[in-house]
Amino acid sequence: MTNQPKVIFLDAGGTLFGVKGSVGEIYGAIARQAGVEVLPSLLDEAFIQSFKASSSLAFEEVDAAKLSELEYQWWRAIAEETFAKAGVLECFSDFNAFFSQLYAYFATSEPWYVYPDVLLALQGWRQQGIPLGIISNFDSRIYLILESLQLADFFSSVTISSEAGSAKPQSQIFIAALKKHNCFAQEAWHIGDSLREDYQGAKAAGLKPFLIKRTL
Repeated sequence: MTNQPKVIFLDAGGTLFGVKGSVGEIYGAIARQAGVEVLPSLLDEAFIQSFKASSSLAFEEVDAAKLSELEYQWWRAIAEETFAKAGVLECFSDFNAFFSQLYAYFATSEPWYVYPDVLLALQGWRQQGIPLGIISNFDSRIYLILESLQLADFFSSVTISSEAGSAKPQSQIFIAALKKHNCFAQEAWHIGDSLREDYQGAKAAGLKPFLIKRTL
């Protein structure tokens, strides 16, 4: 490889792995177990609106115990808003118990699948001796997810927004990741599926960006 990078960073969700079906289908299936019926299409639309309207999943300088609680409450607010927009929030007899189950489910491998081109690419870069890292707007459940999907061993660093205190496309999260590899921005690549967060964010931070387009 010419101009081999010192490190390749990759986004996680939507780049390495995706959701089986849709968020609405998963939310709806677990809601059904709680006795609440709602169309997945309604939940998908409501989730997208709620997610886009939320603040960044980023918290500055908090300890691990506090971080876990902040992440949990951040996602709980989105879930509550999603079901409120879908018109069924009041149908839950115990929304707290429901959300606890939902949150734990997304920490497993069950709702996720690894895109078919990922393993071959990761193995190829590893054979070339290129260190790999993750830069993702994710919470700390990512460590469990990477382990359960058998991806963790490929990465020598994981930088997530909830721990870094900033989220893509902000440059601070890219800088935090670069420091872990003692690397200048121009020596690194970043690959992701979001034009704004991944491509434009990495470019603004000085990394060489690559945009990957996933088909649904």
